[in-house]
Amino acid sequence: MTNLHKGLLAGAAVCAAAVSGFDLPAYAAAFTEFDPSGSVGTYPSAISGGVITGYYNDSFSVHGFLRAADGSITTFDPPHSDETYATSINKAGSITGYYAISSGVEHGLAPFDPCTAAGGGCFFVRTADGVITVFTIPEGVPTPLISINDSGAIAGSYGRNFAFHGFVRSPHGKITTFDPAGSTTTWVTSINQSGMIAGWCRYSSASHGFVRAADGSIATFDVPQSITTEAWSIDKAGTIAGDYLDSSKVFHGFARTADGTITTFDPSGSTDTTASSIARSGTVTGYYRDSSGKNHGYVRKTAGKIRSFDPPGSSQTFPMSIDSGRTDRNATTGYYVDSSSKKHGFLRTP
Repeated sequence: MTNLHKGLLAGAAVCAAAVSGFDLPAYAAAFTEFDPSGSVGTYPSAISGGVITGYYNDSFSVHGFLRAADGSITTFDPPHSDETYATSINKAGSITGYYAISSGVEHGLAPFDPCTAAGGGCFFVRTADGVITVFTIPEGVPTPLISINDSGAIAGSYGRNFAFHGFVRSPHGKITTFDPAGSTTTWVTSINQSGMIAGWCRYSSASHGFVRAADGSIATFDVPQSITTEAWSIDKAGTIAGDYLDSSKVFHGFARTADGTITTFDPSGSTDTTASSIARSGTVTGYYRDSSGKNHGYVRKTAGKIRSFDPPGSSQTFPMSIDSGRTDRNATTGYYVDSSSKKHGFLRTP
């Protein structure tokens, strides 16, 4: 696994068409840099309808933020939070994520406080008007991988007994846990508008993609010739974007349609490709490393056309999310590293 996207953390046979997308020359796009006040490092994680959420470091801790479409930024933390990681947002402006607390005693919490019992942290959901609800998985340790869809259903992963497992939380708060059959570890990464969930699981030492239907049935899959397959995002139609590792230990991007057809791709000049997010339109964003070790952003249209990009002044570029609320715009957010090694948020608008 590589960089922030990966650090925040035998399948069924499939038919596949393996093609390399063809690249287009760079063209003008608008870039907006942003940072919450006091930020020493900004990490946008999701965008919907032009509204962005993520988290940032100040000199002491980690906090969540919301950047409105007009550019105004609101910062937030759940009660007693020492570190807040906002990871997903839906069209209503509801945000979900994870937060950590270092000590229940330090904050004056009772010994039975659920966030203390859950390993020093909780999941949270924050509505557009700022109301925060926290929740835990019984006897489970929260993880940063968590996603919310437009209906308010939340899917994510939690730790228990030295392994990770999946869960889905209904808009009314009912929690259902799950694992693909035989899985020793389950990482949930994305839930779409119809309740389909994507992620990846591990059998022994190999990782495999999976998709869980709204009725609870689970299918696993692998990109042909891969030694690991990791699914990172699922769109409204059930198309999954992710990346896979080949026998030469090189990552490549893939898109898997709902009927199981897989297309693999790499931007021109890539020595390692990561797929971060897929929009409702099927456009994929992510980043790739060139032979000099520099990471660049890209967007890949459903027809296979790929455009590379870097915000002005970027020495490394890491797109994290493509707008799932604006199918005609495909606005992209993420962070870039400047010449002083500081991380800034960016919004790219075609």
